[in-house]
Amino acid sequence: SVSGRYRSGRQESVERPRTLVVLGASSDQVFLIRTAREMGLRVLALDRNPASPGFQEADQHGVVSTRDVPALCRFLDRCRARRMRIAGVTTMGSDIPDVVQAVAAHLGLPSISAEAARLATDKFAMKEAFRDAGVPIPWFAEVESAVELARIAAERGPDLVLKPVDRSGSRGVFLLDEKSNLSELFACAQEFSYSGRVQVEEYLTGPQISTETILFEGRALTPGFADRNYDLLDRFRPQIMENGGWVPSLCSAEERARVEDVVVRASLALGIETGVTKGDVVLTAEGPKVIEIAARLSGGDFCASLVPHGCGINYVRAAVRLALGEEPDFAELEPRFERAVANRYFFPEPGRLLSISGAAEVRAQDWLEKLEFWYAPGDEVPASLSHAHRFGVFVATAPDRETLAERIDWVYRTIRIETEPLVARAA
Repeated sequence: SVSGRYRSGRQESVERPRTLVVLGASSDQVFLIRTAREMGLRVLALDRNPASPGFQEADQHGVVSTRDVPALCRFLDRCRARRMRIAGVTTMGSDIPDVVQAVAAHLGLPSISAEAARLATDKFAMKEAFRDAGVPIPWFAEVESAVELARIAAERGPDLVLKPVDRSGSRGVFLLDEKSNLSELFACAQEFSYSGRVQVEEYLTGPQISTETILFEGRALTPGFADRNYDLLDRFRPQIMENGGWVPSLCSAEERARVEDVVVRASLALGIETGVTKGDVVLTAEGPKVIEIAARLSGGDFCASLVPHGCGINYVRAAVRLALGEEPDFAELEPRFERAVANRYFFPEPGRLLSISGAAEVRAQDWLEKLEFWYAPGDEVPASLSHAHRFGVFVATAPDRETLAERIDWVYRTIRIETEPLVARAA
């Protein structure tokens, strides 16, 4: 059933209000839900978790898995039968463009094509599409066994990246070197894959950039542009663990233009002329090369914190308009100011969480925009095997990057997270 409520003081007009369906109601979708409601839309949030935080932000909600297309369609058909005016379907931070497309198509609503959604959820097919369109990318190949992986490493050198073709959030992604246990890592990557398919690609050296691009009928603008931070790469190897990002980027105007050009070319290579795309790009000595493109808004703090606090742009509004079949306001995507902003994560030792201290002192700083922990004392803190295992996050601002780096270091020194090893149970 659909549960929900009207906010105090809000009255339904004679014309039924438009409802935006948001697939997912975790913390990743909260900013999208809030933005849509600020735009005057009603929001129906769907998630399999009945305790999803987004349910408290939405006008209405339903407990349905966002990966079960038939169940989603049946649920929304019942909503429309009760005269709900569903005007769009979208998500944020959840790598389900195929689900969004299928549900939108069922309802006769705007979306990317089924083929674009397929390419965006199959990293190998995506790389093939980029290669065929002349988009610069790293060398890549699908691998079917650890033996084949060992042969490739012997031929090309060990500096490779191994990943499932159909996962996100660094799940099952490994940076290989001469010490890697290839059999073990291949089995792990394959286990993470929904389809059991794995690919390997050249590890690119150079600054890594995250982008988010708004496209409408071939016109494109990239308001999201951040430097990715991998200062913990050696600590977590072979896992590739990103630790937040920075804005504004250190790229020159010329470098930024080249990156923006290549992510737009990559988006078009996937068949996305209208939509939003998230790009992962490495600025190599040979120029920018695309690692992959996601057909969705990012999760975390990129479009929800870094860009709004860094330059005053909320391009989630544009993404909502695209979901409604409307042309975005490109004037809203122009920066209004420039400020240094960064997000960083906490990665304590795994075990039983005993305490978190220093949070009050950190929250008292006027340059702190966000501080969240996703575990409480007594919880079991897992080992950090992917981005899903991050312990918490903070977002800080400053007039320049040097000052920002000092503030980031101060937060890490001030927040103290104490855990104790778990006692193994007797057999």
